[in-house]
Amino acid sequence: MFRPTRILQVAVASLFLSGCATSGNGPQATAADTAQSQNQTIVSNDRINSSRSRRPGKSFSVPGDFLNSQGQLLPELQAFAQDTARTQQLPLDEVEALLKSARYDATAVRLMTPPTRTGRIRRAWFSYRTRHVDPIRIRRGVQFWQDHHTALERVSARTGVPAAIMVAIIGIETVYGQYTGDHRVLDTLTTLGFRYPDPKRPERQAMFRGQLADLMLLNHQGVLDAWTVEGSFAGAMGLPQFMPGSLMRYAVSYEGRRQVDLTNSPEDAIASVGNFLQAHGWVRDVPVFAPVRLPANASQLTQDGLEPMSDWTHLEAEGARALPGAGSRWQSQPLGVIDLQDEIRGTHEYRCATPNFFAITKYNRSYFYAASVADLAREIADRMGS
Repeated sequence: MFRPTRILQVAVASLFLSGCATSGNGPQATAADTAQSQNQTIVSNDRINSSRSRRPGKSFSVPGDFLNSQGQLLPELQAFAQDTARTQQLPLDEVEALLKSARYDATAVRLMTPPTRTGRIRRAWFSYRTRHVDPIRIRRGVQFWQDHHTALERVSARTGVPAAIMVAIIGIETVYGQYTGDHRVLDTLTTLGFRYPDPKRPERQAMFRGQLADLMLLNHQGVLDAWTVEGSFAGAMGLPQFMPGSLMRYAVSYEGRRQVDLTNSPEDAIASVGNFLQAHGWVRDVPVFAPVRLPANASQLTQDGLEPMSDWTHLEAEGARALPGAGSRWQSQPLGVIDLQDEIRGTHEYRCATPNFFAITKYNRSYFYAASVADLAREIADRMGS
C-alpha cells in the first residue's frame, strides 16, 4: 500500500489510463500514479498528441538493453527471473524466454518522465473536470448504458454499486473502449520495471516489477497471452484498464466463465468494475458525496488521505447541516471533507465525501478522479432519468 497521501495523475493518463484499477501485490499499483504531487493536470501537448495518434498494432518499442552481447539476460533481470520463478512457482525457462523477448518502450519512458520545469505543477480542478466530464463521455455513456442495461442492473443488484458509477469509470478510463492502448504490456512493464525514468521513485520501479511478475503468472495460467497482450503505456488493460495484479484479484466473468475478457466483453468489464469497488468498501445505498451544506470554516475541516477521517457527529457540531429530503443512511458512515482546489483560478470547492468516494480512490488514488467519476455518473444518470 502507498502511504495515505493524495496522489493524482497527469492529464495524459486520461486517454489510456485515466484511472486504472490498483492491485494488492506489495506496493499497490496504479499506473496513473505518475505525478509528483496532488492533482497534477498540466502536461505538454506532445504527450497528449503522441498518446492519441497511436493506432492498434503499433508497439513503438525499440530494441532494448535487457540482454548482454551474448544474448543473455543482464544480471538484474536474471535475478528477477530466478526470484519470480521461485516465488510464483513458474518454470524458469518460461520466465527467461518472456524477458528475453521484451523490448525497451521509449514512448512509455518519455510519458513517465517527470516534467523538467522547476517547481510544483499547480492543481487545476476546473480543467481536470472539464476534460473528463465532457459531452462525448456523457453522450456515449448514455448509449453504453442503453446497450448494456441488463448487465448493469444485475451487477448493481449484486454489488450495490450504481450502474451510473460503473458506466462513468469505463467512460473516463477508455471512452467506452475507444482508447485501450496499443503497447505490448510485456514491453512496458519490463521497461518501467528496470528502466524507470525517475530515480527519486524507486518504489515505482519495484511496483512495475511486481506487476510484471503478475503478468507472467497470468500467462502461465492461460488467463492472457503475455507475448501479445496490449495495453496502455503503463501496462493497464481492457475497457476498465486493470493492471495485471488487479486482473488477477478482482476481474470476474459476468457469466461465471473461468476466462475473463476485459477487452472484448463489456459485460465482463462491468462485472469487474463492480467487483473491484465492492471489494474496496463500497456501501450500498450511500451516495458518493453526503448531501450537506458545509459551514463557512470548511477549509479547517478538510483532510488528505484515502480513508475518511471524520463523522457526522463532529461535522454537525462544526456547523454542517444535512439537506432536507436526502435520506440519512450516510450519517452513520465515516466521512471526510475534501478540497477540490483550483490553484490557477484561485478557487476551492469543498465536498463531504462518504466511504464510496474513497472506494473510488482505490481505483485511482486521486481526489479529482473520484469526484469526476461521481460528476460524470450524475450527468449520465440525469439523461437516463435515473
